[in-house]
Amino acid sequence: MAATAHPAHSMTVRGLKPFYAKRQAVQAVDLDVRAHEILALIGPSGCGKSTVLRCLNRMHETIPYAHAEGSVKLDDLDIYQAGIDATLVRRKIGMVFQMPIALRTRSIYENIAVGLRLGGMNDRLELDRRVEQALRSANLWDEVKDKLQLSGLALSGGQQQRLSIARTIAIEPAVILFDEPCSALDPISTLKIEELLLQLRERYTLVIVTHNMQQAARISDRTAVFMVERGQEQPVGLLVEEGSTEQIFSKPRDRRTEEYISGKVG
Repeated sequence: MAATAHPAHSMTVRGLKPFYAKRQAVQAVDLDVRAHEILALIGPSGCGKSTVLRCLNRMHETIPYAHAEGSVKLDDLDIYQAGIDATLVRRKIGMVFQMPIALRTRSIYENIAVGLRLGGMNDRLELDRRVEQALRSANLWDEVKDKLQLSGLALSGGQQQRLSIARTIAIEPAVILFDEPCSALDPISTLKIEELLLQLRERYTLVIVTHNMQQAARISDRTAVFMVERGQEQPVGLLVEEGSTEQIFSKPRDRRTEEYISGKVG
């Protein structure tokens, strides 16, 4: 990939084991998230890919009785190290969810400004600049610049998802996580989101969970394949293979990957 002027941030996952109470949801995961690349997590329903994603910014532990073991490093900092503030972790590793989140009681402007205000920014001129910058980065400014005081709910589903992305961008994270960001969108809106992710890759490191294998093939640099391992008391997720997207889709090393991609299992 061509050199970029934006800081390079990577993540290193070693021995990550997510739990729901005492039940281990996924076998230990070792994964490298490379700077300025899009890593896609794919696999059938119930394989744990969204659970792993939520562990990457400590959202997993917001679920009652859920916790994780192992090491997740943002650059050289282990985000699970004792004394690390999980709220600050989530500002550095942003997340965009499956359903567009337009804060119901807030205008389009305030949807973006709320995170900046929480971070201590109160200067109106600087807020204006950062809101416009975020909306431009999400390819949304030209569509909303004349209606910033309208509710975010006045936007279409695809626009609301780009608003969610703009809100995440505004606080300038190092990494952005996406949990099936296009699953509720029509094909045209999906294409706009995919084009946006390819642009954001120049500035950020991205991880996306998707059920759409064609989407993974179109936009990701690397792909990690998760499957459901049975034969135990309870099914458990398992990372079976990770590599360049081209290799995963053309010459998978694991038979289970080949069967999933070909549609034999799913």
